[in-house]
Amino acid sequence: MRDARGFRPTSMGSLASREDLEQEKTSAFTWELEANSRDYNSQFKEKSFLCWQRRKYKSNVIHTAKYDVFSFLPLNLYEQFHRVSNLYFLFIIILQGLPEISTLPWFTLFVPLICLLVIRATRDLVDDIGRHRSDRIINNRPCQILVGKSFLWRKWEDLYVGDVVCLHKDNIVPADLLLLASTEPSSLCYVETADIDGETNLKFRQAPPVTHHELTSIRKMASFQGKVVCEEPNSRLHHFVGCLEWNGRKHPLDISNVLLRGCKVRNTDTCYGLVIYAGFDTKIMRNCGKIHPKRSRIDLLLNRLVALIFLSLVLISVALSLGFWFKVKEFKAKHHYVSPRHVQSVAAETFLTFWGFFILLSVMVPMAMFIMVEFIYLGNSMFINWDVHMYYAPQDVPAKARSTSLNDQLGQVGYVFSDKTGTLTQNVMTFKKCCIGGIVYGPDEEEAAPCKGSPYLWNKFADGKFPYRNVELLRAVRGRTDEAVREFWRLLAICHTVMVQEKDPDQPVYQAASPDEEALVTAARNFGYVFVARTRDSITVMELGDERVYQVLAMMDFNSMRKRMSVLVRNPEGAIYLYTKGADVVIFERLSKKGMTEWTTEEALASFAEETLRTLCLAYKRVDEDTYEEWRQRHREASLRLQNRAHALHQVYEEMEKGLQLLGATAIEDRLQDGVCDTIRCLKQGNIKVWVLTGDKQETAVNIGFACQLLSENMLILEEKEITRILEAYWGSNDGLLAGRGPLQSRFPQQTKVAMVINGEFLDQLLLSLRKEPRALVRDEDVDVDVEEAWQEPGERTTNFPRAQRVSLMWRTLGTQLRGTGLGPRVKDSGARDGPEVRRERAFVELAARCQAVICCRVTPKQKALIVALVKKYQRVVTLAIGDGANDVNMIKTADIGVGLAGPEGMQAVQNSDYALAQFCFLKRLLLVHGRWSYVRVCKFLRYFVYKTLASMMAQVWFAFYSGFTAQPLYEGWFLALFNLLFSTLPVLYIGLFEQAILIIKYWTALSVLAMLLSFCFYMVVTWGCQSFWLFQISPETFPFLYADRNVLSHPSILLVILLNVSLNTLPTLALRVIYQALEKPRPKEVEEAPSEDITAVEAAPYLRRESRRRHSSYAFSHREGYAELITQGTILRRAPGVDSDMLMGQIIPCHEELSPSIQESPRCSRKMSFLGKTGHQHRGKVSSRDGGRAARRPQIPGSPRGLAVRGVPGDVAGGAGGLTVVQGERAGAVGGSPAPPAARGRGGQGVPRGVTAGARGGRSGARGPRPPTPEEQ
Repeated sequence: MRDARGFRPTSMGSLASREDLEQEKTSAFTWELEANSRDYNSQFKEKSFLCWQRRKYKSNVIHTAKYDVFSFLPLNLYEQFHRVSNLYFLFIIILQGLPEISTLPWFTLFVPLICLLVIRATRDLVDDIGRHRSDRIINNRPCQILVGKSFLWRKWEDLYVGDVVCLHKDNIVPADLLLLASTEPSSLCYVETADIDGETNLKFRQAPPVTHHELTSIRKMASFQGKVVCEEPNSRLHHFVGCLEWNGRKHPLDISNVLLRGCKVRNTDTCYGLVIYAGFDTKIMRNCGKIHPKRSRIDLLLNRLVALIFLSLVLISVALSLGFWFKVKEFKAKHHYVSPRHVQSVAAETFLTFWGFFILLSVMVPMAMFIMVEFIYLGNSMFINWDVHMYYAPQDVPAKARSTSLNDQLGQVGYVFSDKTGTLTQNVMTFKKCCIGGIVYGPDEEEAAPCKGSPYLWNKFADGKFPYRNVELLRAVRGRTDEAVREFWRLLAICHTVMVQEKDPDQPVYQAASPDEEALVTAARNFGYVFVARTRDSITVMELGDERVYQVLAMMDFNSMRKRMSVLVRNPEGAIYLYTKGADVVIFERLSKKGMTEWTTEEALASFAEETLRTLCLAYKRVDEDTYEEWRQRHREASLRLQNRAHALHQVYEEMEKGLQLLGATAIEDRLQDGVCDTIRCLKQGNIKVWVLTGDKQETAVNIGFACQLLSENMLILEEKEITRILEAYWGSNDGLLAGRGPLQSRFPQQTKVAMVINGEFLDQLLLSLRKEPRALVRDEDVDVDVEEAWQEPGERTTNFPRAQRVSLMWRTLGTQLRGTGLGPRVKDSGARDGPEVRRERAFVELAARCQAVICCRVTPKQKALIVALVKKYQRVVTLAIGDGANDVNMIKTADIGVGLAGPEGMQAVQNSDYALAQFCFLKRLLLVHGRWSYVRVCKFLRYFVYKTLASMMAQVWFAFYSGFTAQPLYEGWFLALFNLLFSTLPVLYIGLFEQAILIIKYWTALSVLAMLLSFCFYMVVTWGCQSFWLFQISPETFPFLYADRNVLSHPSILLVILLNVSLNTLPTLALRVIYQALEKPRPKEVEEAPSEDITAVEAAPYLRRESRRRHSSYAFSHREGYAELITQGTILRRAPGVDSDMLMGQIIPCHEELSPSIQESPRCSRKMSFLGKTGHQHRGKVSSRDGGRAARRPQIPGSPRGLAVRGVPGDVAGGAGGLTVVQGERAGAVGGSPAPPAARGRGGQGVPRGVTAGARGGRSGARGPRPPTPEEQ
């Protein structure tokens, strides 16, 4: 049976049991709503508490704040008294209220506790007011709601399930909507989902055919009474199943009919939608997670420290009470005046004495320390806010510490989880270089440019913002003599699925499914090959001022398996041509021959890859009429098949896409943000692991990984297949991975650099024990295809099951092993209570922890949060998450520290973060400077504070031996109350705010001396006031020590004791430091050797052998087919020049089956190499045009070819010995060396690209062509 989308469910090679499937079937269609009927929708109730019921369908109001007016005080107090220290202080205050055991005034702890609670409550209140303000802004956003027979402006918070909403271009979707109609052809709606999945390319959604055809006016929408029955709200962003019941018929609905909250409407004038899920029921809010109070490790340490001091306090009080037990009779006999005061039994007096000592020594847990910590956190947060080095002037955005209690955590971060789109990259695709006929054209240098003005003034269609300039290439284009150049730009103008908006005829506006395609079409436009218009069977191109219309005979679109796109066209002269562009590994397999042009192009691709540019190969061929007629018949038969249609179509495509002639390659730069590479390098040097979590495609994410130097060519990159095999071997060995002696340790020696690249589908099988709701099934659009429809590229290892089944095979195997034999890692703390899922997760995390980098692609916002939770659960490290979009909010909330970037995707990430930055590069200073300083300062502050408090209390313990263990206080109450709050505050506060480990003189600075002098002055002033006659008259019991200090200090012997005490405690320490520095020999500077890039190849285990990962093409291939099918069917094309404001014009879409073949492994390059070492073949002839077409001098690598031509430089420029030789129409050669290959011999230079003649005069040639391929390479 096929599901509602017309697909047959896949054979589940996953962990989903039959119970899971039955549960989804029974719970799938329980959400029922009716359009334009709030009364009907409000009748549905759900159980809330006991017998109380509430409305089932939530409103669209969003509340992310923790408190309101009534809940703030009780809830905040409840949270504060979760701290052990606050409970301890409350317990001591209660004891102080009992006069029988009270030895200190009640105010010594009560006043500081009130101050502490008020400070923390104020901080929480300020944070929550910011959340209320953010919620108010979102809830008050305007939108148009259908009320009666017209659309009226209302607020987002007024939306309810069943309302009909009108949206316009650039509007943000306020709730999860069923698209009813739009002003676009066939009721298409283009949306940008950057806030949801991080992808900036446009996606299209389409209204059901029945609503597109029937709801053609507002009057009809007002009378629309359709009923939607669908699944309950869930967090699966790419999955939706439901049906529309209207006029007695049912119409299937899927995710392609739904606009999700947070999407932005693009290139669509007006669209209309029916609210299905609102508020917290929407999918993006289900992925946002809840607000959890974040506490630093210092807070947890203080809780343990309080417990330890409490136990010590109990033991000391017991010991002193026993001393009283044994000394009480002797003490009473010696001091007769004491006996009348102790009239109780010895046991009772000992019990009361225990509590007296307990209260007296309770100051060992200083409340002032917790108050001072709050001020230190606040001060360090202000330093972050004031740091001009983290101020981003272009956007006027400073750094901001939104949380003041996590500064010390910044210095303990072990893992950084980063988004890609908008966080590492700028989302700007730039045409950087190209290679045509083996000649590399790089951008002109400014000093080499002949003129300062734009070279495209002759072209009225040119984009003035296009940055690429190469005068030589432009001369070749306008000369119209080079066939390869003409076909190169013609291919870029024809072979694509870009749509053009007809606003200004001289300045076309392009909309593309991929930003890469838009960059390529724009480049062709500036070089005179302008894509002007298209219909379902034609495409119009303005070629150097001449309009040419090409008949489109067939379009073969991109997807993640084909990695190429082809267009079969008939030109105005009647000739048929096939134009193809795609990854180098698939294009080179389909070439008719491999000569000098192909080899030099391959070297250019290697050079582009080293510069981390996104590359694409271009090829074409001419097709004769008879061949096309035969192929057209087979193509028609395949497209009409009801079963295995996708497999049959791809076989037909394969027949046509053979015998191609290579034209060249393009290189596009996905610009990183400034300082990203340096930041990641510094974080890695600081032993901080960096993981990239993105919803983008794997090819794009891996390319960015290389660009930001997170990945390198000498890394062994593990993908799902390798991970599966490693974990299978690990589990089969019955050796604990955590013990460090399992097979993983032997497979990866220390010098091996390992990285991991996985996707969300694989993680879905992994994160089972962390998910609260049923696991998302593998029936997603990426893998929704029958098992028999799976197909493989030539050269791939065929298999009999789809990718989802292969990925989960290991988990099924592990589950069987664990249930049957009990095999598993021998972890001491796991025990029998850990199930197979927990053991699998632990093993996976341990494997990932051994990798230098981890990249997770195609992950949902909830999966991002689950990955962070997984690392926190098993690694027990401080985690930091950084992102800039709404899709990163859940991850930011889950991590110990959340950093939001203020970017173009909105402020939701900033509003839910702990720290706000403007650029990723500021993360380096935030962690390595402010984080380290804060951590060192807080640690030294705590050590100092605890030391001085214990030292003062030891004097009280010592005094107990001379007071008969009677719990007599040595210090007066005011001294105890103000000792930590005022008398000794400034020195420790100075350390907590201004200490820097890089200072040579750490303590004896001017500020430190000033702090001590002020503390002494405070003591003198307060003591004089407390012992004054004026206060003694007011309250003799509160201020009993009249002139006590003045009488003591009037005796010279007391002054001598004070001087000797200070000297004996200070001078030895200073003397030892001076002697140590004098005797210490200066250490020579250690020169840290940079790690070698050439890693010795290590013989891997048999199960790790795989084909070469030679990385050339990293174009952002779509995981689903783009607009080709819509174009060929005419669905996407307008048929009327305009649309009436009240009528929704369009045509009925023909029913078609959206096929998505099961994902297979990407084809690998057939050439073998060591999976670690860089071989000579891999480095053959690195090509560089060095930003102006000039030859870049490179060190010679053994086995490297020379003589690669680079266009756009003067003819007299030539590289030195072993370098590149660049000529134009001249012969390049060098003396000595072995003869050149046959293809490069002779004066004519057969096989050499135009303009280059490579000669050899005995010996090794400095400009010889590449060596011929070996049989293995062929």
